[in-house]
Formats: sequence, C-alpha cells, structure tokens
Amino acid sequence: MGTLPPFAAVIVAAGQGLRAGQSLPKQFAPWRGKPVVKHSAEALLAAGASPVVIVIPAGAEELASAAVAGLPVELVTGGETRQQSVARGLKAVVASEKVLIHDAARPHVPRAVIERLLAALEHHPGAIPVLPVVDSLVVESGGLMTGTGDRASLRRVQTPQAFLTSAIATAHASWQGSADAGDDAQVLRAAGGTIALVQGDEALKKLTFAEDFMNADLAVRVGTGFDVHRLEHGKQLWLCGIRIDSEFGLAGHSDADVGLHAVVDALLGAIGAGDIGQHFPPTDERWKGAPSSLFVAHAVDLVTQAGYRVGNIDVTLICEAPKIGPHRDAMRASIAALAGIDAAAVNVKATTTERLGFTGRGEGIAAQAILTLVRS
Repeated sequence: MGTLPPFAAVIVAAGQGLRAGQSLPKQFAPWRGKPVVKHSAEALLAAGASPVVIVIPAGAEELASAAVAGLPVELVTGGETRQQSVARGLKAVVASEKVLIHDAARPHVPRAVIERLLAALEHHPGAIPVLPVVDSLVVESGGLMTGTGDRASLRRVQTPQAFLTSAIATAHASWQGSADAGDDAQVLRAAGGTIALVQGDEALKKLTFAEDFMNADLAVRVGTGFDVHRLEHGKQLWLCGIRIDSEFGLAGHSDADVGLHAVVDALLGAIGAGDIGQHFPPTDERWKGAPSSLFVAHAVDLVTQAGYRVGNIDVTLICEAPKIGPHRDAMRASIAALAGIDAAAVNVKATTTERLGFTGRGEGIAAQAILTLVRS
C-alpha cells in the first residue's frame, strides 16, 4: 500500500442529526462500538490526513472531545448551515494544498476512494465520488407520479469530496446569496471550477434514519454466497485459490474461481454490502484475468471496516470432476490465509448432482458458501 500525497481533512459534524432517533446528535451516537464520527476520523488519519479538523455544533465541545478522545484532531465550532460550517473548517487548513471534506455521518472511508480522489486533483480543482442510480426515477406531486427522470445521466453523490484548498476556500468566500448549498462541489462549480467524478463505494453509505442504527451491533452475522461458471477446454482451473491440473478450466472475466466468488458474496452479504458484481463489474477491464484472491481481500477489508472478523467459512463445490479430496487441505489453507483465520475454521467439501443438470453433464461447476462474522 503506497503513501498518499499530503492532504488535510475537514469532517463536518455540526448538524443536529436528530432524524436518526438517537438521544444525541447522530455523529456522536455509538455505532459499531464507537461514536460515529470517530470511525471516519480514524480512517482519514490512517490514510495520512494532516491536519484533521472536525467542525462541531456550538456548545458540543465536551461531547465532541469525548467522542474523539485520543485522536490528534482539531475541533472547530460550526455555523448555522453546513456551508458556513465548512467555511470555518477550511480556515484551519489553509496551509494545506489539498483537502478532503467529509460528512461525519458516513463512518466508512475506503482508502481506495481517497486514492482516486487525490489522483483526480492532479488534473482538476475538485473531485467527488459518485455511484450510478440503479432504480427508476419519478417526479412526485401531491402523492402522484407526474413525470420520470433520466437515471442514465444521474449519479448519487457521496463524500469525502476533494479539492485544491485554495480553490474551494476562494469559492466559499465568493459565494453569493444564502449559504445553503447542498455540498461543496456545488460551491466550487458556482465559482467556475470543474468537478471530476470518480467511482464511489457502497461502503460510504450515510447514516440517516433510526433503522440505520438498528442491529448495528449484532454480535454475529451470517452470509451466504452462490456462484456458477462453465467449463471450457484449455482454460486454467482455479478452485478456492488453488490451481488444479486439468484439461478443462472455468470461463469468466477474472480467473473464474467459483469457490472464492461464493466466499466473496457471502462476506459482502453478511455486512449488507451488495454482491461481487457491484464491486468488480465484469465489464471493467481492470479485472480481466484477475486473481479472485483480490476480491476476497477487498471483501475482508470491508468486513474489518464494519467492525467484524470472520468466524468460520463452509464451502461446498458442486461438480463431477475434478476430485476435490486431494486438494481439500490446500484449499482450506488458501481460504484461511485470505480470511485471516485458522484453517481449522474453514471447511471445503464437494458433492455431485448424480449426473443431473449442467454440473452432472460436466458443463460447469457451482459453489455455495456460508460463513459467520463475529464482532471484533
């Protein structure tokens, strides 16, 4: 993991956050073992952010200090609106060339997103992480549908948002009218700055409502995964991280390791983070021929960020051939190493379909996985 270029961070935690139904503003409420704001502060510090400034509500100094106790951060009192709060936070980082502005209500901050944002600042004064809109959109009035929206050209905007500090500070200072911009990208764009779009991450989900805090501290979670790949002559055969000598291999965009793909989906499912196709689209050339161990590592990282560790993994391979028994121990060791657990907590077994269906005809191999996650 390489060193990132220098950057500062401003975490906006000055809102009331009462929609989440907590007894105190949600940014200071406990979530997965620690105050919400502490999650993103730790992630940004770990990525190298310096300084890290947290903008807090007036009168919340004691509450905020307790929430981030032990962290080398600076607390700044915010204004009446988010835009005013950011402007105050920026005054504390003017000596930094680049700054990330982040909403405290988004506790996960994947390092890969930070890397993409900082890289985009080499060519643009601002950059924001976005995700596609996957649902159909309608225009509503009085409880009735009055039109539709074009989701193809729309994107969901996340934070952190990255800027050249001088550009965003100048944009805030030159803002005309009410200080009620929805985010800082709007402020920079109003000043004539260009905003690059980089790939966001579902892990950046914002905590907004009471249900976002429900079950956040479950001691154990369970995930399941299922995957299928067809067999093709001349392909390499990878199963559970082990290459097996065979004249037939599995076809797919990556190495098509059906066992590890099932494990990835089980990991993602256990933390509610979608599926393998969302994180590693088969249309993305970066993943062509990629080893599935990369996908497992990514999923395990998300599990760790969510405050869990892998408890045990059980994988079933469904095929007529090859024989799995001779490779079982190597497969268990491979999965265990990727998941960061002992091989005794991993089981790999195989079954056939009595020559019924596509696996019975030797046309492909299927795999299913079930696993538990334990609160770290």
